Order: sequence, then structure tokens, then C-alpha cells
Amino acid sequence: MKTSQIIDLEIMRKKRLMLEKEHPLRQLFWEVTLRCNLACRHCGSDCRKEATTADMPLEHFLPVLDDVATITEPNKVMINTVGGEPLVREDILECGKAITDRGFRWGFVTNGVLLNKDLLKQLLDAGLRSIAVSLDGLEEEHNWLRGNSFSGAMNAITLLTKTKNLVWDVITCVNQRNFSSLQLLKQQLIAVGVKKWRIFTIFPQGRAKLNPELFLTPEQFRQLMEFIATTRNNGEINLSYSCEGFLGEYEGKVRNHFYRCDAGTMTASVLANGDISGCMSIRSQYAQGNIYHDRFSDVWNNRFEKMRNRRWMKKDQCAHCKAWDWCAGGPFHLRGDSGEMLHCNYLTLCSAK
Repeated sequence: MKTSQIIDLEIMRKKRLMLEKEHPLRQLFWEVTLRCNLACRHCGSDCRKEATTADMPLEHFLPVLDDVATITEPNKVMINTVGGEPLVREDILECGKAITDRGFRWGFVTNGVLLNKDLLKQLLDAGLRSIAVSLDGLEEEHNWLRGNSFSGAMNAITLLTKTKNLVWDVITCVNQRNFSSLQLLKQQLIAVGVKKWRIFTIFPQGRAKLNPELFLTPEQFRQLMEFIATTRNNGEINLSYSCEGFLGEYEGKVRNHFYRCDAGTMTASVLANGDISGCMSIRSQYAQGNIYHDRFSDVWNNRFEKMRNRRWMKKDQCAHCKAWDWCAGGPFHLRGDSGEMLHCNYLTLCSAK
């Protein structure tokens, strides 16, 4: 890595240590439903049209917001209503308005199928500040992954290109099926007016672990990093890679920030069953409490030690890794039930050289 990258990584390391100590809450995910109108092959939550866990009633979540307001200014916290598909909730507008009325910012991720002009206006009137739409390739590739929903996602994206005063982007999960057509997808997104695009790779959780076609080879992963870096340098579209893991020589090249896992330091979640965790992707074994018998602020201020002090992760592959000081064990959601590493992007890149 270049000297300038190392300097920036050292700055980020010191910031991470400060955040572990101060843990200012800035993003709170609320899993509003485990129901979904699709059944995507890669779903980490294994969501279905009929969920075994009922939607959490709004009146059960509002005390959490009132409690959060006692430890930080609401306008500093983004509340992301996630699922499942948030728009299957009949009271999603009521949920959004209640969040907004309490001074919090509100956003969500959607597959776009249920979004139309009238609903978008109502969402904006309820206070919606940000939205992300999932589009996972050209029509055939997207529909292979998510079912017959490409037209719905594209309609939603087209609608958003005509909307002012809303932060939004498109999310793509890269896999074996869509990898070779990313350049064509990029051109399609640019043509319809998309300005921001985020790329994710898929990790083995939920339904995803059953399908090897979802995972890139080390060589493909390195090529993906090159694609992102080149696109960013060309300035064609604001493309970035997700927060999933330390990327070695690509740090500072494929994201708007250097790697840092904020689970438990700036990010928390309340799951549909009331569990309090660091982020939506972390396994249930790492829940720190439950809103039905714990006060959220108490959990946030006095627990999360396993996520804030990650020195226990310095074992196995991490024990003698030269990137440890900057990576600190990788993103928490890529750790298994007993803390073992399931996947490491840095090692993947190293093996592809």
C-alpha cells in the first residue's frame, strides 16, 4: 500500500478506538416485518410472504425512540425501517410519520415492486428522507435472483429520478450470474438518470448459503474492485462498495470512506422479536438484550463489549495478520455463531494476486 493510504488508515484506526469508547448512536435499524412479497435466493433473513414472527406493533417501538432521545439528539439518528419488505406493512406511513414527528430522520430499503407515484408522495409527506432500491442485474439476471420483479424495480427507479428533496441510490448484489454484465448494467443505470450506486457481495447466511452461484471467486472479487475503482476514477456514476470488510490496497479507492465496522459503536438494530443487536446482519446469538425486558439506552450504554472491544478476534487467521490494526477482525456479521470467521475479503484479495 502507498504511504498516503497507510496514513489515512492510521487516522481511521484512531477514530475507531475513540468511537469504541464514546459509541455515539447514529443509525438505528428497525426490522418492521419479516414478510416479503418476493422470495430472493440470497435473502439473509430467509423472509417469506407469511412470517413465523409477527410484525412488531408500532406502539411497541415508539418507547424505544423516546428512550433514544434521552441519550442523543433525535436529528442525529437515522431510523431505517427494514424487513422483509417494509412496504408490505399496511401502517408503514403511520410508522414513518411517528418517527419523523419525534425528530428522527427516516429511510428504508425496498425491492421497489410496491412503490408507485401516489405512495411515494404519501411517504414523502410522512417524512421519508432516504430510500434505496435493489436492482440485481439486467432483467434475466435480476429475475433469476429475485423473481419476476425487474420491471417493478425499474419503475421505482425511474420514479425516483424525477423526485426532488430525497436522498436515494440503487443497490446491486453481485454474483456469478450478473458479474459479466456489470458494465451493461452501469450504462443502463446512467441512461435512466441514476447518480448513486452501491455494490454488495453476498455472504453465506439464510437462503444464500444454499446456492454456490451467489459467491464470486477470488479472481472475480479482485476484478470487481478494479471495476469499482475505474468507474469512480472516470466519474461516470457515484459507485461505491459496501462496508463489508478491509480491502487492503483498495482502501480509499472503492468507497467514500476507509473501512470501519460500526456495529455496536454507531449502529444498532431492533429486530422483529425485540432483540437489540449491532446491525441487521449479525446473528441472533450476539443479541445484547430485548426491548420487552431491557431499556434500550441501558443496553446501548453498558453492553456491546464484544463489538466495541474486538481484541478477542485476534485468533486463527487474524492472529498474525499484518492488517489487524486497521481491520480489527473484520465486519462482525461475517463471524459465525462461536466467533469463527466465515469469510475475509482481505484474504480473498491476497489469494487472487
